[in-house]
Amino acid sequence: MAADHRLNPLTRKAYLASWSRLTDHLRAQGIESSATIDDRSLRHFLAELARAGQSPRSIARHVSAVKRLLGFWKRLGVDCPADPLLLKAPKAPRRLPDAPDVETLSRLLDGPGTGQSTDTARTPAQRRATEIRALRDRCLFEWLYGSGLRLAEVVGLDLTDLDLAAGQARVTGKRDKTRIVPVGRQARAAMQDWLTARREWDRAGTTAVFINDRGRRLSARSVQLRLNRASRQAGLEAPLHPHQLRHAFATHVLESSGDLRAVQEMLGHESLSTTQIYTHLDFQHLMGVYERAHPRAMRQPNQTEGDTKGDDEPG
Repeated sequence: MAADHRLNPLTRKAYLASWSRLTDHLRAQGIESSATIDDRSLRHFLAELARAGQSPRSIARHVSAVKRLLGFWKRLGVDCPADPLLLKAPKAPRRLPDAPDVETLSRLLDGPGTGQSTDTARTPAQRRATEIRALRDRCLFEWLYGSGLRLAEVVGLDLTDLDLAAGQARVTGKRDKTRIVPVGRQARAAMQDWLTARREWDRAGTTAVFINDRGRRLSARSVQLRLNRASRQAGLEAPLHPHQLRHAFATHVLESSGDLRAVQEMLGHESLSTTQIYTHLDFQHLMGVYERAHPRAMRQPNQTEGDTKGDDEPG
């Protein structure tokens, strides 16, 4: 089974190490035959791992390896009383999202240039390319934060997914599931600026919203590098990762609204339990879930409910 070519080489190596450790443990307990391996002996093995200081995640990897071994034996008809379905890994503590605060994101999004180069000795064409790139980057970051998109979702956006007049967009998430997300005033304005400049790079009529200077769909890696660069130019203590902007979206909306179900829908989580990791927050007073809650979607003080003038203009 260790020669199963479907296994990643690192996974195969980890499985072999787990099986070797299990064998040593069983022999120390006087168990030399698979016919005498029962559920109790396997639980004792997991307890030994815990006493040895193994983390829940490490123990879970051992459990996965043992289950695979028992399943293989079962298919071969090997006599082994242990039931792999009864072997449970300890629950690993969930890491809280590392969400930057509003001030940090304001420095990133409202800082000079948002990713522009500071080079001065450049040709007019190079300077224009830098300007276009800065508009694109600002739009990218606004959408990652303003609508809580995953990195793959934002680079996967097509022009037909946008409905800026309605303040929404269609997003294709995990397992090709689509959802409609709200788009705030700042993100809409940034998108309109980018779409105008984008025409100068779109030579082949590509459907992708975010493209590079060759007119091709922007890669996820390019977004990571651009955000890293913009973080440094904004003087942030540590470079931000795209998923941190999504965490910030969820954290800041939930802080203001307390509406976990709405945040679940906007993030595209199938299970509410996935969204509940954000409930460590202290909730502030209840406001509208999106328009009145998200820092970059808030209406301006002098803007009334029915006044949409200027919504689509850079602000």
